[in-house]
Amino acid sequence: MITIPGQLAIKTIHGRNGDFNVGRLATSIGEFVVKNAELDQYAEGKYEGDFIIAEIRPSTYNSNGRMVIEIRALLGGMTLSNIDALSRDDARRLSPQEVDPIDEEAQAPTPAAPKPAPKGKARSARDPLVDTTPFGSEPAAAPSDASADDAALFGALWPLGEVIKLDATVDRRVLRQQRDRLGALGYEFAPLSQDWHLAKA
Repeated sequence: MITIPGQLAIKTIHGRNGDFNVGRLATSIGEFVVKNAELDQYAEGKYEGDFIIAEIRPSTYNSNGRMVIEIRALLGGMTLSNIDALSRDDARRLSPQEVDPIDEEAQAPTPAAPKPAPKGKARSARDPLVDTTPFGSEPAAAPSDASADDAALFGALWPLGEVIKLDATVDRRVLRQQRDRLGALGYEFAPLSQDWHLAKA
């Protein structure tokens, strides 16, 4: 890992899986494409600061009948110091033809699925050696109200406090759902501190 000063230009693209962001990191050692999941929380713009580069590698994907090869940087973290608007030239350099990283991951070869357990060996959920429900009672149905949905969406972050830092290691789709839900609940993303704050009424 290296830490290097630079400028990260972020562009928002409207894809079939929802809005996603792509970035181009300009540093003294070169320019790199950045597609870290946590970028989906940021607004379009140019962000200056110090960037921890965990890995630099070539990456390829297919888009509209062409194969794209790019040099990608995987960020291990960043400390931001300044934010500017994205200029027209900056926006042009970040292609609107970018493939959503969710679709890229779907194109990647997946490991073989585990083999099903032999017949007669699998235990049902009501098996007394597996089921921990007290005798004579049925499991309670999960509540369907919004707070139960939010609890499921945010997991260990629930209940939400006034300041929330999302876990960028969760599934990319979940991170986008969390981002959208926080916006609906009145939270605003603070890029310099990289967390969400409940807006004061």
